[in-house]
Parts: sequence; C-alpha cells; structure tokens
Amino acid sequence: MKGLYLVEPVVALYAFSSFLIYPLVQQYVYRRLWQELTNTTYPISGNTSRCAPRNISSNHTNFHELVQREASLFSLYTELLSTIPSLIVTLMLVAYSDRGGRKITIIMPLIGSFIYTSTFLTVSFFELNIYLLIGSSFLSSLFGGLGTFLGGCFAYIADLCKDERQKTLRMAGIDMMIGLLSGVAAISTGYFLRAAGFNWPFLTSAMFQCLTLLYAIFILEETVEKPPADSNISDESRHRSTIKHMIFGIYHIFAGASYRSKVALVLLLSIFVSFSFAYVGGMSLVTLYELNEPLCWTEVLIGYGAALSTTVFLTSFVGVSAFTYCGVPQLVIVLLGILSVTTGLILLAFAKTTPLMFMVRLPMLLSIMPFPVLRSMMSRIISKSEQGALFACLSFLESLTNNVSSAIFNSIYAVTVAWYPGFIFLLAAGLCVIPLSVLGVVALMGVDAASEYKRPEPNTTAEESPVEDVNDNSPLLS
Repeated sequence: MKGLYLVEPVVALYAFSSFLIYPLVQQYVYRRLWQELTNTTYPISGNTSRCAPRNISSNHTNFHELVQREASLFSLYTELLSTIPSLIVTLMLVAYSDRGGRKITIIMPLIGSFIYTSTFLTVSFFELNIYLLIGSSFLSSLFGGLGTFLGGCFAYIADLCKDERQKTLRMAGIDMMIGLLSGVAAISTGYFLRAAGFNWPFLTSAMFQCLTLLYAIFILEETVEKPPADSNISDESRHRSTIKHMIFGIYHIFAGASYRSKVALVLLLSIFVSFSFAYVGGMSLVTLYELNEPLCWTEVLIGYGAALSTTVFLTSFVGVSAFTYCGVPQLVIVLLGILSVTTGLILLAFAKTTPLMFMVRLPMLLSIMPFPVLRSMMSRIISKSEQGALFACLSFLESLTNNVSSAIFNSIYAVTVAWYPGFIFLLAAGLCVIPLSVLGVVALMGVDAASEYKRPEPNTTAEESPVEDVNDNSPLLS
C-alpha cells in the first residue's frame, strides 16, 4: 500500500488529543493542591463563577493566593526538569532528519506524548502523588516534544513545496489545523470534565494519540530518500558520520551563507525568538489567571475561553492567506501580528469580569501570523538539503524560549499574584517592543537574502543544481 504525503492529519489528531487534556492539566494540579494545602473540598459550583457567593470562608482569598503560588511553582519545576532533554533531542532528531528521514521527528514525540498522557491517567485514576507528573514530564521529554514534532512537520512541508507562496500557506495551514482541532477539543473539555471527571478525557486523549501514531508509522510517506548503506563502512563509522552530520548541518547554515544572508537569518531568528518569548510567556498564565479571584472561572468557562483563544489560528491563517494574495509585504504581516498580541495582552491585564475576559481575545485574532511567515522567510534562505538543520535550529530555539519564558513568567507570577495578577501580561506586552525594534532594523536594511543565496545542493551535477525554491528571486520584503 502506497503511503500519503499528507502530514496535516497527523497535526490535526495530535492537536485534538493534546488540547483535550491541556486545559485540564493545570486544573487537575490546582484541585489536588487545593485539597492538600487547605484540607478542604475544592469548591465546585454550577454558577458562572466560584467567587459567588463570596462568604464561603473568611480565608477564601488566602486559600486562592496560596494555591495560585504553589500551582505556578509546580509548573516551574515541570518546565525546568523537562527543558534540557527535550532541547537536546529536538536539536539532534530534526537535524538528523536531513539524512535519516522526517518521520522519526514525528513518531518519537508522539510516543512521548502517549507516555505523558498515560501517566496522568494513572495518577488521576489511582490518586497517586501529583509530583509523579513531574517525573513523567521528564521521561516524555526524552522522546522530544512539541518543538521536535512541529520542526519535523515544517521540514516535511518544506521538502514538498517548490513555490514560495505554497510553502507559506501550507505552513500557515499547519497552524490553522492546530487551532481548529484544539478549539474543538478545548470547548468540549469543560463539559467532559463536569460529566465524567478527569479520567475519561485522559483516556480519550491516549486513544487518539495511538491512532495518530499508527497513521504516522504505516500511512505517512517519507520525503527524504535515505542513502544506500555501504557494506564496506562499519556501523561505528556510520554512527560517527551521522553525529558529524547533525552538528555540521547547523554550522553549515551560517558558515556557507553570504554575509547578507547571515544578517537576514540572524535578524529573523531574533524576531522569532523574542516574539515567542513574550507571547508564550504571557499566554501560559491565562488559565491560572482565570482560576484566580475575581474571575474564579469554572471548568466550562475555561473550556470556552480556551476554545475562543484557539480561533486565532484560523483567523491568522485567513489573514496570512488574504494578505499574501493581495501582495502585502511579509514584514508588514509580521508587524500586524505583533501589534495584535501587544494590544490583547495590555487589555488582558485589566480584565476583571467574565465579559471583558472574553472580549480581550478579539484584538489577538491575528496573533499567530508572524510564526508561519517568519518560518517561510527563513526557509527560503536555506538550501533544500539543509531544511532539517534549519528547523532543528528553529525548534531548538523555540522550545528553549518557550520553556524558559514559561519558567520565568511562572516565577514572576508567583511573586506578583498577591498584589497585582495582571502585571505579568503588562510585562509580556512590554517585551513585544524587542521584536518590533528588530523588525524596524530589517525593514530599514531592505535585506534581500533570498536572491543572493545561490549555493547549489550537495552531490548534484551541474544539470541538477540548484533547486527551484532556493533560487526564488522574490525578495524577502515582497
């Protein structure tokens, strides 16, 4: 049976299974910590807010501050312990995919996710110590993480797409697919939790992850042709060659490029990393903020909020498609996305009521646009044989940035939650000034790296070099 060159179903199933439990993770930890720290039953209400009525206990506010602080620290410990192994695996696997194939970068994180979800199900079902979840996070990180998975998927698409517009739209389509399926999962999570508790959502997620794994192994076709094995080369020499390729591949991206290409790549990487730091760091605290006073959202409201937040993937895809079709410069698309996030974060810091908390999502409808556009711009600079090395570098930096930002923002939130919970969102909005400034530098330089990067593919004849998508003569600013 011939396989399919469609990675989108893998992304869709992965997004649905992950976001089915993602809103539940913090809620589960929050409830367990509430029971352990306060020796009281977690307040569950059918009202729109658990803060009504406010006369539950004279220590009600103190309980919230204590549990908020411990929950944020729990997230901090989880991030710190899983960051390093996940980064190392991401860097090695995605870079190795240039030679060993893209599927390994997709299959390994799926195995890790299944282990993580299964551990949550076990801890929830048997009511084991919640700190076992930190250990499961570390174990699953040894198989890579979201950065490994997305890095492999984006490199997979880069292998298939010759046209620059097609590449941008398919990469934006991946983000849209994440938003659509995660939104469906998130909006059902609250009702699922209220009707069946934590166990059934975890079990359902594990079943979908098994289905995704089967598709990736048996149906998804490989895009990289593996070189034939040389019987004269020993296994030890082959392993040394593989490790050398993984390390040299990332080095060669910068060493073999022209000066203007290096400048363009470094500046675009700076925008990508700094924007990701501010955006992920701020949005990682939204669920805790919603659980805290004065909002005190129920699981149903949290599900609606998460679903509304994920619509930004769809609206951002529509935005990228429309702006690209109309010929809007790519840097302008990135600018609009950053401004969208900055505005939403500022409003989020002052949202104290449920209607306002829903409304602040509206200014952030274009917030995902910078990510696929920047990936496509950087992919254009790099030759086809180095796409894996590029996305390994991107995934490594993205995973490092996301984990570090989550850890830093969680620790700051634990300190500031008592006097002003919304401070963390103002901080994230302020940090958006960094990518905006670098974007201004790129615009002033008028960098046109794509037309200068003409390095031929390795091991190609004069008739075969170079590939079309590398020699795209359209400038980065068009």
